[in-house]
Amino acid sequence: MQIPVIVQTAGLLTLSNIFMTVAWYGHLKNFSTKAWYVAAFASWGIALFEYLLQVPANRIGYTQYSLAQLKIMQEVITLSVFVPFAMIYMNEPFKTDYIWAGLCLVGAVYFIFRS
Repeated sequence: MQIPVIVQTAGLLTLSNIFMTVAWYGHLKNFSTKAWYVAAFASWGIALFEYLLQVPANRIGYTQYSLAQLKIMQEVITLSVFVPFAMIYMNEPFKTDYIWAGLCLVGAVYFIFRS
């Protein structure tokens, strides 16, 4: 049984985004007292796993989707990963701006996937 391209792509991009979000923002909580270069090296180490998932995700996705469609898919996944990360891991409050940003992305999805 073959896993559909959309499932493979979205799944790998979601996992990739989890690693990237932690790499980009996790150091703000975990390494705030360390020198910036310590945080940078730790982030690079985490980002390696992001790339090991993101590159195959985009290669698989590009067999069926355009570059623009892959980018918009990535942005939707990024917001979907970022909001729970910000609220749960970083203890940030929920903001209604997340809803507005999500609605803007719904419009982006509509326009980029409509044809």
